[in-house]
Amino acid sequence: MPKALEAIAALKGKWPGVTDRASLDQPALNVPAADLPGVLRFLKDEQGFDMLADVAGIDWSLSVSPRFTVVYHLLSTTAHDYIRVAADCPNDQAPEVPSAVDLWPGANWHEREAFDMFGIRFTGHPDLRRILMWDGYPHFPLRKDFPLSGVDTDLPDAEVVAETKTNAIAAPMAGGPFVASPGEINMTEAEPRAKDESWNERRPKPGN
Repeated sequence: MPKALEAIAALKGKWPGVTDRASLDQPALNVPAADLPGVLRFLKDEQGFDMLADVAGIDWSLSVSPRFTVVYHLLSTTAHDYIRVAADCPNDQAPEVPSAVDLWPGANWHEREAFDMFGIRFTGHPDLRRILMWDGYPHFPLRKDFPLSGVDTDLPDAEVVAETKTNAIAAPMAGGPFVASPGEINMTEAEPRAKDESWNERRPKPGN
C-alpha cells in the first residue's frame, strides 16, 4: 500500500473528523482546523512525511461557506510519496488556522504569503506580517473580491512615489485591466496583457 494511503487509514482511526478529499493527482484528506496541529505532527513524526513542500490559501467565493481553505502538501523523502491536507477556515470574516512553523520552520514564509495575499491568519506564527505587500496595505490581492485591475493605493515610500510619478507607472497593477484573446493557440499571445502598454514603452530599456 502506498505510504500516503496507509497514513490516511491510520489518521481516520485516530481522528474521526478526517475525511477523504477528491483529488486527481495524489491522496488527499480534509481535516478540521482544530485537529490540524495533531494531524500534521502525526504525519511528520509517525508517518514519515518529513518535508513540507507547500502551504497555499484558497478563496472559493464570496457566496460559499466555508470561504477559505488552507492546503498543505507533504512529502515523505524516504517513501517518495506525497499527501495533501486541506483545512477549512471556520470563520469567513476572520479566517485562521493554527501555524505549522513549530513542525516545519520553512512554513514561516509560506504562511506569511497566505496571510499577505488572502488575509488568513496563522495562530502561533512567530512573526506573521506581510511578505510581498507593504505593512499597512489594506487589501488582500488574491481574494475573489479584489479587482483584477488593482486598487488605487497611496504608496508608503516617498522615493517610490517620486519614481512612480516620473515614469507614469500606476500601482499596484500598472496598465490594467488585463485581458486575454480567446481562442489563441500561441500561449504567449493568449497570456493576459494590459490594455494600456504605454507605461511600459516609456520605461528605459536595459542598457540604456
